[in-house]
Amino acid sequence: MAKTRGRYDVVIVGGGGTGLSAALMLGRARRSVLVVDGGQPRNAPAGHLHAFLSRDGMPPGELLEIGRREVAGYGGEVVAGQVESVTGTSGDFTVELGDGTTAHARRLLVASGLVDELPPVRGLAARWGRDVLHCPYCHGWEVRDQAIGVLATDTPMALHQAELFRQWSADVTLLLHTAPKPADAALERLTALGIPVVPDEVTSVTVTGDRLSGVRLASGMAIPLDALTVAPRFTARADFLAPLGPAPVPHPTGMGTYLAAGADGRTEVPGVWAAGNITNPSAQVLASAAAGATAAGAINADLITEDAEHALKEWRNAL
Repeated sequence: MAKTRGRYDVVIVGGGGTGLSAALMLGRARRSVLVVDGGQPRNAPAGHLHAFLSRDGMPPGELLEIGRREVAGYGGEVVAGQVESVTGTSGDFTVELGDGTTAHARRLLVASGLVDELPPVRGLAARWGRDVLHCPYCHGWEVRDQAIGVLATDTPMALHQAELFRQWSADVTLLLHTAPKPADAALERLTALGIPVVPDEVTSVTVTGDRLSGVRLASGMAIPLDALTVAPRFTARADFLAPLGPAPVPHPTGMGTYLAAGADGRTEVPGVWAAGNITNPSAQVLASAAAGATAAGAINADLITEDAEHALKEWRNAL
């Protein structure tokens, strides 16, 4: 028989900024909370996080360590592990962990995030989060006025990224790689912005010392760069929900999958909420943390309603 960790008001899958923010809110609301953290935060490769008011420039791991201490201060539990499956119904979910233990929960919050899938370009993955980038609001300031390449995997997204990064540097090059050639109107727009377009496929990233120095093309040509930006495909971390749902769906951008949820994080499955990058792939840490707090408030309100209805039923039965 599997060992149980106990029964909680809420089990949160994912101990990043979203999950910890939700756990903090719920702990302060005197709810019993278990956070199961898989230890694979999406921003782990990055040395620092930015655009987080009062925490700009902080290493991501430091923010999470502070968050774990704050959650523990209100009685919340944070454990390292993987959630293998979730079964049951609202009010009585069973969460099975990879070590064979189980936890029971009245409500479930999915904050397990996404997996970024990078193009198979030699040397690219090793630089991810350092000088191979995605979000200009996270890293644009650090590469301002430098030579920036935009690696195209999808033409509309690449055009968007090229124009975005042009805000931070006048030296931006669009590398079409395997993406189709843009329409003439889009090419004219790039020309007007001073963004050259290179049609060849990129075969590798070049590094000098401990810094990206450029890319090499299939033709053998080398293009010097200080930074490379790419829009990865993303996959929702939601396999454990298979016995229960909700199922990930294609994102409107066509760049991967996500979990659809309402503004407060409520999904189509009663008792299941979702928040953070798994519902909004473009959300930065601050926005994801806010989404966790919003979902926590909605979950607590739902539990309050259930508790009141249960008390009313018992009171009537006692008359």
